[in-house]
Amino acid sequence: MSNHTDQLRSGRTSLLIAIRAGVTFIVLCGLLYPLLCTGLAGLLMPNQAGGSLLKNGNGDVVGSELIGQKFTDPAYFHGRVSSIGYKADASGSNNYAPSNPDLLARTRASIDEWKQNNPEVPIEQLPIALISNSGSGLDPHITPESAYVQVPRISSLTNLTEEQLHSLVKAHTEDRDLGLFGEPRVNVLKLNMALQEMISRS
Repeated sequence: MSNHTDQLRSGRTSLLIAIRAGVTFIVLCGLLYPLLCTGLAGLLMPNQAGGSLLKNGNGDVVGSELIGQKFTDPAYFHGRVSSIGYKADASGSNNYAPSNPDLLARTRASIDEWKQNNPEVPIEQLPIALISNSGSGLDPHITPESAYVQVPRISSLTNLTEEQLHSLVKAHTEDRDLGLFGEPRVNVLKLNMALQEMISRS
């Protein structure tokens, strides 16, 4: 009888230890640690912690520098194709093979749209990045070449010269991280915000 009682007590003790340990780790790892990380991020990197939001001259938020947007106005620079419509809650893309009929149809449609909007630029000069989806579908950047090739169209629709637009793209070209990682790139939203200011001043 006493042996059975000892086993019950031992079982209760083990259960209480497990419960206390579980509650402790829930509080530490599920509450205190995230709050600490969030607090440090807000203190050390307030812009990034707040979503890297960009505001126009009126102080209105126009987007995040981390998430691409779809620009349809031909007078502005266009970003990469996004099969998810740049919806941040659905990051990813269809893992289509090059022979997939849906991918081929979408690519042909992108090429046709390019030809229609950019008659001055030979199709051979169309960068593959402008008609291909990024891995996340949210890429806010394009290559400098993808920006330069759009200059003739934008110049013809605005009062800006191609030289002005080339200088604008060059000024907004970001170098490789630490000079080593990644490729030179241009943030499309930042570029279009600067373009809008330039148009308003012209």
